[in-house]
Amino acid sequence: MIDLKGRIERITYTNEENGYTVARIKVYGRQDLVTAVGNLSTPTPGEVISMKGEWMNHPRFGEQFKIQYYSTKVPATVYGIRKYLGSGLIKGVGPVIAERIASKFGEKTLDIIESEPDRLTEVDGIGAKRIRMIRKAWDDQKEIRSVMLFLQSHGVSAAYAVKIYKTYGKDAIAMIRDNPYRMAMDIFGIGFVTADKIAEKLGFAKDSPERARAGILYTLHNLADEGHVFFPYDGLIEKSMEILQVERNIIASAIADMALDKRIVIEDLNDDVENYRPNHKAVYLAKYFLCETRIAQRLKALVQSKRSLREANAEKALEWVQQRLGINLDGNQVEAIQCALKSKVMVVTGGPGVGKTTIITGIIEIFKGLKANINLGAPTGRAAKRMAETTGQEAKTIHRLLSYNLQKGGFSRNEKSPLQCDLLVIDEASMIDTVLMHHLLKAVPLNAVLILVGDVNQLPSVGPGNVLEDIISSGIAPVVKLTKIFRQAEKSRIVVNAHRIVQGMMPLFSEDREESDFYFIQRETPEEVLDTILKLVSERIPERFGLNSVQDIQVLTPMNRGVTGTGNLNIALRDRLNPAAGDSPAGVRGFRVKDKIMQIRNNYEKEVYNGDIGGISAIDAELREITVTFDSRRIVYDFSELDELAPAYAVSVHKSQGSEYPAVVIPVTTQHYILLQRNLIYTAVTRGKRLTVLVGTKKALAMAVKNDKTRKRYSRLCTRLCE
Repeated sequence: MIDLKGRIERITYTNEENGYTVARIKVYGRQDLVTAVGNLSTPTPGEVISMKGEWMNHPRFGEQFKIQYYSTKVPATVYGIRKYLGSGLIKGVGPVIAERIASKFGEKTLDIIESEPDRLTEVDGIGAKRIRMIRKAWDDQKEIRSVMLFLQSHGVSAAYAVKIYKTYGKDAIAMIRDNPYRMAMDIFGIGFVTADKIAEKLGFAKDSPERARAGILYTLHNLADEGHVFFPYDGLIEKSMEILQVERNIIASAIADMALDKRIVIEDLNDDVENYRPNHKAVYLAKYFLCETRIAQRLKALVQSKRSLREANAEKALEWVQQRLGINLDGNQVEAIQCALKSKVMVVTGGPGVGKTTIITGIIEIFKGLKANINLGAPTGRAAKRMAETTGQEAKTIHRLLSYNLQKGGFSRNEKSPLQCDLLVIDEASMIDTVLMHHLLKAVPLNAVLILVGDVNQLPSVGPGNVLEDIISSGIAPVVKLTKIFRQAEKSRIVVNAHRIVQGMMPLFSEDREESDFYFIQRETPEEVLDTILKLVSERIPERFGLNSVQDIQVLTPMNRGVTGTGNLNIALRDRLNPAAGDSPAGVRGFRVKDKIMQIRNNYEKEVYNGDIGGISAIDAELREITVTFDSRRIVYDFSELDELAPAYAVSVHKSQGSEYPAVVIPVTTQHYILLQRNLIYTAVTRGKRLTVLVGTKKALAMAVKNDKTRKRYSRLCTRLCE
């Protein structure tokens, strides 16, 4: 082991997840800067660092010092202090202000900030407001540092220290010591595995009840992420044993305790007493049990209630609306409008080009003629925007329809304060999961008409449940299935091929020189697929179709890992479309100005939701903030909130649901065989509005088209609706 000591000059790279850092260090006694690599917690330019480690020779980057152990301390020299303060460590102090403060107070600067912050008014440009900002940031930073040191001493990445401190405040360390597993539930981005590492270091026994309960909750949440509303009792025990590596009786005992605490609900599935099976039970997280049972109750009540509107003469209404809109409705469409005029709840389902928009527009016109109060909604911002464009009526996301109240921590619209409408039309209903449907139905007035429009051949919701499919299967409401492709849509290869895929037939391909909206490019290896996608997005599609590489073209992929997974594609596409222009400020997780990004969790405070796509318009190292523009809305994120954002040059097919893009490019390789399913390839293909390009092998595409075995999701909604 070699000892080195020096001052951090700049951070070339840092990974927020694991703290892996590449830093340039001015080592005492050496003329040139040294490149040091290792896992460091929030390294800051200007800090003095003492390191133990060894020299190594990187084949690409040359000589580096690999850090094994280190310690840092605040700088003592004026130069170091200037670097330290100007690094963005303290909100409100950038390089210019740092220069002024350090010039004024010299080596006493940090002592002044610590003990006599009011003296900062002696510096030009610093008033009372900025002093309060600096004081708070300095105090927070000390607390965060203590949390970081605590985590580091227990062998855990300090990347989450800011989040932990923001959640628990000054009690953070005491609360973690008391029960580290609570972090897995309380803090986005910290899962059971991280909490379990800390718990082990703190001396929690492997078979402790706290660990068993946390592990079961973690397992149930993972299963919910896979789409399950409940999970069979025996299956849950097996999966929990696999994760926790403890005896069955410990898991069973913890499940019983959690049921008593009402954190989970166990439902007996034995209908026949004679064929009773001891463990034939469903285990729900309490939230999902409540949502599923309430959906069934509310939907039944809605179906059985009377309408607020007078009944219209269907024949006259149909004649009037066709004349008004200048259209001729076919048999299926006539059936749908007639159904809407007499039903309380109905479902309209069908693929692209079958006239769903015409039906919605026709129904809206008739209900407007009846002086009805009409609300239109969709699960995503893009779907709502498209609905508004096609109908000429205002449409909102379901979240905005229900008016999230930050103070109450829930939706303002519910049974006590329902939506003011006689008709509610919801588009892209296949995307609605169990929790959102529960909140939506709570807010629908019992005398209103509810029309759900969706495509059941698409992937089911990202969240748990298969709500639209269960409603259709239950027979609780009439369903109109549209299958006829209209003449105008028949010209689109995207539409024709989407319907072929649903029927288990291979798509029809266009030659590269032929003018079309659907292409397949044969490439054998994942590396060839990647190279072709980069050329398509950056050159070929923009040149031939006049589309913008970042705004108009979306790469959709089945997986997150591998050469053609979202992770690698995003790195390659960003380097091609938005290359780095110098070092990024420390703490920005590698993001760059002009990067295309996606929000990956619902943030009700900022009113941005999972799946929203935007672009980074500014990065402020001084205020430690990133500004993201979603459509025309500018949203500000603190550096500690950046795990809510992910690069979006390439996104998963699941994340693309409810969105349409001018052009989509889709890798289809046998490396993705686990996820190659008919509904996935169908969903991906139908996201393209003007152009869909598949790149890969026909073998992989054939595997996807033939595979109509969708993964079973455990839900009892259909059964409850039938009861």
